[in-house]
Amino acid sequence: MLRYAITRLISLGVSLLAASLLIFFVIEVIPGDAASFMLGLNASPETVVALREELGLSGSLMRRYLDWTGGMLIGDFGVSYTYRVPVSELVMARISVSLPLALYALILTITMAFPVGIFAAFNRGKLSDFSLMGVTQLGIAIPNFWFAMLLVMAFAVSLKWFSAGGFPGWENGVLLGLKSLTLPALALAVTQASILARVMRSSIIETLSQDYIRTARAKGLSRRQATTRHALRNAMIPVLTIIGLQFSFLLAGAIIIENVFFLPGLGRLIFQGITQRDLIVVESVVMLLVFAVVLVNFVVDIAYAITDPRLRTGR
Repeated sequence: MLRYAITRLISLGVSLLAASLLIFFVIEVIPGDAASFMLGLNASPETVVALREELGLSGSLMRRYLDWTGGMLIGDFGVSYTYRVPVSELVMARISVSLPLALYALILTITMAFPVGIFAAFNRGKLSDFSLMGVTQLGIAIPNFWFAMLLVMAFAVSLKWFSAGGFPGWENGVLLGLKSLTLPALALAVTQASILARVMRSSIIETLSQDYIRTARAKGLSRRQATTRHALRNAMIPVLTIIGLQFSFLLAGAIIIENVFFLPGLGRLIFQGITQRDLIVVESVVMLLVFAVVLVNFVVDIAYAITDPRLRTGR
C-alpha cells in the first residue's frame, strides 16, 4: 500500500509540474500586453514601461515562471493587477462559495444517482428500467445553464421559494447560505446524477454476470445477499472514477452556473480575470484548481486500493 501511494504521489508531482509549465506559457505568451490593456490606448510609452516594471512583466519568461511557482509553494500567489490585493485573499473569499457549492452538488448527485442506478440494474429489461434510463438520457441532454434558468423561473420567480441569485454570506447563517446554493447545486447535479446513474447501472449489471456471483448464488445466497456482500463493492470501482471526475468538474467547471446565479465563486473570478487581463489571477486560480483536480484523483486512486486489494499488491 505504501509503495502504491508513493508511486501515485510522484505521478501527482509530475502532473503539477507539467500543468504549471503549460498554464504559464499559454497565458504569458498570448498576444497583447497586460500593462497596455490596463492603461488604455492613450497611455504614454513611459507609463506603460513603468507599469510593466511594477508588475514584474519586464523580466524573462523563465525568471517570471520561477518567481511565480516559487511564490505558490510558500502560499504567495502574487497581487492582483485589478483589485490591488493579494490573490490569496481573493481565493479564500471565493472558495468559501465554490467548495460548498461543489460538495452540495456532489451530495445531491450521489443521493439521486445511487438509488436510480441500483433500482434500474435490479429491474434490467423491465419498463421501469427503460423509463429511468430515458429520464437520465434527458438529464444528460439538457444544458445545465438552461435548466438553471428553468429553476429560477419556477422556484424563484413563480413560487418565490428561493432567491434568483446572489449569495448572502455565511456570516448571515448557514441555512440561508445553503438555501441560496440549492438551485445552483441542483442545476449542476442533474446532469452529473444522470451520468452516474447510468454508470452505476452498467457496472452492477456487469458485476452480476461474473462467475464468482454465480458461485455465490449456487452456494445458497439470495440475489440481494450476493449483490450487497460481493457485487456492490466491485461495482464501485468505475463509479469512484466518475465521482472523482465529477467533483473536479463541479469545483473547476461551474463558471457558467456561477454567472447565471451571480455567485462570487472561483469560476466567476477566473472569468473576471480573463476579461480584465489580470494574468496573475488567472494563472494562480487555474493552477489552484488543477492542484485540486490532481489531488482528488490521488484520493480516488487511494480509494481504489482500499476497494480492490489487487492494486495494493501490484497484481
